[in-house]
Amino acid sequence: MSASTTPDQPTAGITYAAAGVDVEAGDRAVELMKDAVRATHTASVVGGVGGFAGLFDVSRLLTYRKPYLATSTDGVGTKVAIAQAMDVHDTIGFDLVGMVVDDIVVVGAEPLYMTDYIACGKVVPERIADIVRGIAAACSVAGTALVGGETAEHPGLLGEHEYDVAGAATGVVEADALLGPERVREGDVVVGMASSGIHSNGYSLVRRVINHAGWQLDRQVSELGRTLGEELLEPTRVYAADCLDLVRALNGTVGGQDLPLRGFSHVTGGGLAANLARVLPQGVLATVDRSTWELPAVFKLVAELGGVPQADLERTLNLGVGMVAIVAPDAADAALARLAERGLSSWVMGQVSADDATGSSAGAGDPDYVQGAKGVDGGAVRLVNAYA
Repeated sequence: MSASTTPDQPTAGITYAAAGVDVEAGDRAVELMKDAVRATHTASVVGGVGGFAGLFDVSRLLTYRKPYLATSTDGVGTKVAIAQAMDVHDTIGFDLVGMVVDDIVVVGAEPLYMTDYIACGKVVPERIADIVRGIAAACSVAGTALVGGETAEHPGLLGEHEYDVAGAATGVVEADALLGPERVREGDVVVGMASSGIHSNGYSLVRRVINHAGWQLDRQVSELGRTLGEELLEPTRVYAADCLDLVRALNGTVGGQDLPLRGFSHVTGGGLAANLARVLPQGVLATVDRSTWELPAVFKLVAELGGVPQADLERTLNLGVGMVAIVAPDAADAALARLAERGLSSWVMGQVSADDATGSSAGAGDPDYVQGAKGVDGGAVRLVNAYA
């Protein structure tokens, strides 16, 4: 090939920075976030920020009779698009932590430590530090140590202002204190705990609706009492500490066969009925009365703007219920009182009974009836009445 047809060559060679990766920016981000991360550390965290691996002293597990480790991983989904559009990044961490640690407490496990992963098109140190500060703040609320993480710069794969976040956590529960479907009995009571808003599920539907309506994020919405963007970015409520406090209050510290608090259901993707059905044993039905709570304004708004069918809303969004507890009937009042002491709105929303409609055709064609979900062939949930 002649010199005249040779492609232009860089005079100084191609560097990593020229390829779009700024290592020094990553180092600056760590400097900005490390104090927030350290604030989550307890005496069980070994070493500081920046190691290849996060270390956690689990000597306390030697005092357990039979410890089970619980683990969960998740992300935030397309809610990050709202944060990016608004250029507000210090709340999305609550969404990440809530999605991860509140899955772990469903089985009664205490989330011990967490790690995070951020992929971005360009490392802007202040933006990355804001994201991690939010994660650390949420970990502090949950009582979970943030022991490590990774920020990866992916130029050409993600836009300069785009990012995604994910995380994983590990917890522990005593084997004979494990919560779950096998503890649920006929006659048990279903207690709902209020969500803080949409949380972190269903944003593909929500974003489609607001785009279809032509609404902008800075639009003041009287029904919401703030802008649309502020409402959509409301952080996910982190229930871990509240749920563990309820476990200790109702079940004590010793396991057994007939603990008053049977289990929890974290209402995430799939909605209330599907997630509740996952934690029920076969042959039982939880009847949930919609009239026991009023739909928060943001869910009414999504329904009206998009003409979204109620059945689709119910299998996509939490509709005001972020966590559910299943308790023995004589423990319901104590559960409500304990949650109220912690400032968490809760109410009795249903009851468990025998399911007489079992079988392959049970509930066929009935949008108010759900049996089993997400690969779990468990119990059933029926939604009744209209919302208050």
